[in-house]
Amino acid sequence: MDALFSWLLPVLYGGIGNLAAYLAAHVLLCLLPAFFIAGAMSALIPRQTVTRFLGRNSSKAVSYPAAVAAGSLLAVCSCTIVPLFAGIYKKGAGLGPAITFLFFAPAANILALVYTGGVIGVDLAIARFILSMIFGVGIGLIMALLFRADDEAHDQASDTLFAATAGEGLQRVVLVFLGLWVALLLAGTLKIEALTGAYVHLALPLEAARGWQASLDWLVPYDAAKGEEGISLQGVVLILLLVSIGVCAWRGLENIQEGVNGWTRATLALTWATLLFAALAVQAVEGGLRIGLTGKFFGVAACLAAIHFIAWRRLGPEALQDWLWESWRFVKQIFPLLVVGVFLVGMMRVLIRPEWIEAVAGSNSVVGNLAGVAFGVFMYFPTLVEVPIARMFLDLGMHRGPLLAYLMSDPELSLQSILIISAIIGRAKTAAYVGLVALFSAVAGLTYGAWVDGVPLVQLALGLAAFIGALALLISVLSRRPHSLKGV
Repeated sequence: MDALFSWLLPVLYGGIGNLAAYLAAHVLLCLLPAFFIAGAMSALIPRQTVTRFLGRNSSKAVSYPAAVAAGSLLAVCSCTIVPLFAGIYKKGAGLGPAITFLFFAPAANILALVYTGGVIGVDLAIARFILSMIFGVGIGLIMALLFRADDEAHDQASDTLFAATAGEGLQRVVLVFLGLWVALLLAGTLKIEALTGAYVHLALPLEAARGWQASLDWLVPYDAAKGEEGISLQGVVLILLLVSIGVCAWRGLENIQEGVNGWTRATLALTWATLLFAALAVQAVEGGLRIGLTGKFFGVAACLAAIHFIAWRRLGPEALQDWLWESWRFVKQIFPLLVVGVFLVGMMRVLIRPEWIEAVAGSNSVVGNLAGVAFGVFMYFPTLVEVPIARMFLDLGMHRGPLLAYLMSDPELSLQSILIISAIIGRAKTAAYVGLVALFSAVAGLTYGAWVDGVPLVQLALGLAAFIGALALLISVLSRRPHSLKGV
């Protein structure tokens, strides 16, 4: 019993420490704005504006870019995308655009990209976006051609009204509102001197600050080589603010459709205060705390002021309530899973030995990238949860190429998603989809990993062009065949 306790205690401690450091370091200026952006997109953009071009009657030049655009707007996990995919497919969307939407939405939506860039690196986020877009369209085109007979039969049996419905355009105030949130997100996350530098410094006399920080360093160790981030006094305050936001939001947003109340206003006030406090540069020094007013702080403050004005003066009560409800729904759906996932990552970090990761996926090889894809199948976590797990893999020695293969396959190839997709489109189509996602994810990892290893861009471009050319030839051959595969 003592042996079990001595083994379990460090594992649990690793999970708690990782969760505390994570909440203090990553969740605020990155995730809070992204949740509000996702909520605004869901509540304020007319549904037909996103979906009306996905029909099989639209040209490929319209439907596939529309599928990518719709996927980028929906910051949700694969567990939510699959039902949406089913609804779109049954209401008349073509198999190809629907598959592109299914692939791209969880892999490269705004939350996933912003979070990937903030935690792992902007270069990997850009590679994830570009390759997911190219390969997502490729997978959709191939699936449409492989199963075009089934697609035509499905078209005759489905309701084509969805594809032909015309929708209202976006209101200008909605575009401005979304633009301000995006500007706030960029102001809070971009690592440039104009934003990170402090322009005004304030001294807060707090003699015990250095001692408190030393205690935090002992409780939550900091070691960048092991992926440990530690926690600061500012981080402790931010965690307390997050808890306060959660308590107020449960009272103020859960029943927001009944109207705005005092708890709602308290939720927003605490959220604004949290974002502003997170933008400060706070450091424990001899004699107290040194607080720096950064460019980030002034940028966030300006954006919040404009957002507040539009939300309360221009949106209208119904639109305001819809926006807050959708944002809260995203938080309830994703944030608890995020907390659990980060806690598990901390425990896994204690158990996993770096040499295991290095041995399997430490180099940009075919085996290493296929291993990254396999991790995506058997180690699935919802969107955003897989990002800290990927960070852990990177810290433990995984090459960035297989890491991208993991990030592209993880939202698509979980066992539960495969089972649900099979029930929607049949086993044959699902088997083809799984094989294509595995192939394209491994190729994406190999391509990005080669760039990381120093292969010239011209050589990479030629290799990628050859791969796309081979796919185009395959698509051309398939398009000339009189029959296609039959789904089961």
